[in-house]
Formats: sequence, C-alpha cells, structure tokens
Amino acid sequence: MTAIPTMLLAALWPGAAAALALGLVVGAVAGLPRDRADAAVALGLVAVFLGLSGLAVLGRGAGDVALRMESAAVLLALYLAGCAIGGFGRLAVRPSAQVTAPDAPQR
Repeated sequence: MTAIPTMLLAALWPGAAAALALGLVVGAVAGLPRDRADAAVALGLVAVFLGLSGLAVLGRGAGDVALRMESAAVLLALYLAGCAIGGFGRLAVRPSAQVTAPDAPQR
C-alpha cells in the first residue's frame, strides 16, 4: 500500500512540488480561515480530499481513472498541507497588535 504514494510522488514530483509551493503561497497570503465562509471552503476541500482518498483506497475505478484519483488525492493533500503551513507561518511572523486604552496618549 505504501508503494503507490511513493511511486506517484516519484512520477509526479514536479506537480507535487508545485502543489506544495502554491499552497505555501496561498496560505501565507490568505492566512487561516477567519469566518464561516472561509471555513466552509476549507472544509469542502478537505471533504474532496477524503472522498478521493476513500475512492482510491477502496479501489473504485480501473487503470487511468484510478491513477488520476490517486494523483489528485496526493496533490490535493500537498496543497492543503502547504496552505496550513503557510497560514500558521503567517501567524508566527505577524507582529502582535498593541492594545492601548482609548484615553491613553499616542506615542
């Protein structure tokens, strides 16, 4: 079972690197989901990934269809991981906002 993702990554490494890089950039620019609409989109992408992974594990599809499902699952997983890492990285480097009282003099 572990041979399939290894073979896919060996064959699709340029796409895998591009998916991870794109996810890192999108995560760094957009950040983590802040409202319900953003969270719904993120959960929708996770649901698509779980559906593709489930179909690939169950062996639905044969030949070219199975290869495309497995490839899409691997690339989507790398993209989502990149988005999460980029979003958390944005949190790590964002300067903390200083909270001042409304009547405090500004410096």
